[in-house]
Amino acid sequence: MSTGVVMPAVSLDLAAIDLYGWSFSAFLMAGLFVNVVAGLWSDRRGHALPFLLGMVVFVAGLGLAGAAETKEVFIAARAVQGAGGGAVIVAIYVMIARVYESAARPKIFALISAAWVVPSLIGPAVAGAVAASVGWRWVFYGIVPLVVPAFVMLLPALRARPGKDRDAPPPATGPRSRPVLMTLAAAATAGGAGVLLYGVDRLHVALTLGLVALACGLAALSAGLPRLLPSGALRLRRGLPTTVAMRGLLCGAFFGVNSYIPLVLHEVRGMSLEGAGLALTTGALGWSAGSYLQSRWQGDRVRLIRYGAAAVTLGVLLASLSALPAVTPWIAVPAWVIAGLGMGAGITSVNVTMLSQSPPQEQGANSAALQVSETLGSSLTIGIGGALINIIGHDDLGTGFLVICMSMALIAVFAVLASTRVTAPAV
Repeated sequence: MSTGVVMPAVSLDLAAIDLYGWSFSAFLMAGLFVNVVAGLWSDRRGHALPFLLGMVVFVAGLGLAGAAETKEVFIAARAVQGAGGGAVIVAIYVMIARVYESAARPKIFALISAAWVVPSLIGPAVAGAVAASVGWRWVFYGIVPLVVPAFVMLLPALRARPGKDRDAPPPATGPRSRPVLMTLAAAATAGGAGVLLYGVDRLHVALTLGLVALACGLAALSAGLPRLLPSGALRLRRGLPTTVAMRGLLCGAFFGVNSYIPLVLHEVRGMSLEGAGLALTTGALGWSAGSYLQSRWQGDRVRLIRYGAAAVTLGVLLASLSALPAVTPWIAVPAWVIAGLGMGAGITSVNVTMLSQSPPQEQGANSAALQVSETLGSSLTIGIGGALINIIGHDDLGTGFLVICMSMALIAVFAVLASTRVTAPAV
């Protein structure tokens, strides 16, 4: 929440507007690699160590970002943060699967989403005020004291013996249980995504180099990605494969716009950083509300996922209007409430559905696959958005934002259509 608000200030201070998208994509791609490693470890040895190490690495990344003097160091720091966050989120999903019965999981995911409420209410405003008064670096330093107490409070629970209340699942034996193969596949996928984004970013200045990088990135992705996802996910095979793919489609559409809202509101429409961050606040509140509503939902989860994708489509289209001089920039606020509501209902339903479709011994692998899908979808759309801005020109950010929004709306519409395949075929 804070990073999105202060990135316009970071890009100005470090002369990093050309790498604006990379500051988010580096976080996500590093997380993608660690998602897989943490999922394997959680299935084999339990979730405690990946969670604890992830928090330590995340804090180290915050300190490195605050101290960064160049854009290259800052992007590296974002990658360190992503590695820590990638381990934590997979471990959380495995915790939920191992500790809570399936009937309780929708409420637990709703509670996790509710934890966004206070940060989303005060985070953007505080981050904007801190950046304006003492500098953006103290936004990163200031998050560290918030993480450490949470770390300390969790230690007693994480030290408890695994399987105390529930039997540990048998070890997985499928192709996604092989550590060396999966680690190589994760490295190929994360590296391929980075090379692909580099190629897209260079097309407008060095066409041949861009095309070569694009081809190499696609080749690496083709080699690694199918091994990280359930079989048939890239073909939207019915059931679990499409459930996992839906996470990438929804997050790609949402975060591909979310990351650029503060930039267009601040640089194009002249709003303060605090005001530009308000749209992100309302989006997070909408997300929490959507997650709460899904916990009360008694109907078909597939229908709720479809409704969520439709709401994201509508929110993205409305948000695009904020770049137009004839429309008030405050249209971004209700737009992102709608998009956030759709994400809260849709993503949380995807999470619940994935766990219900997963055998116990594959909960870690499938939780990691879910995160890989999200991370790849988000990093690619954010990175391509940055490339579009570079191609269109930094002097015409409004047009660049409109093109980004239209592209993400198409992805969201595709998610609406794909949602019909979440249900497994009848046997």
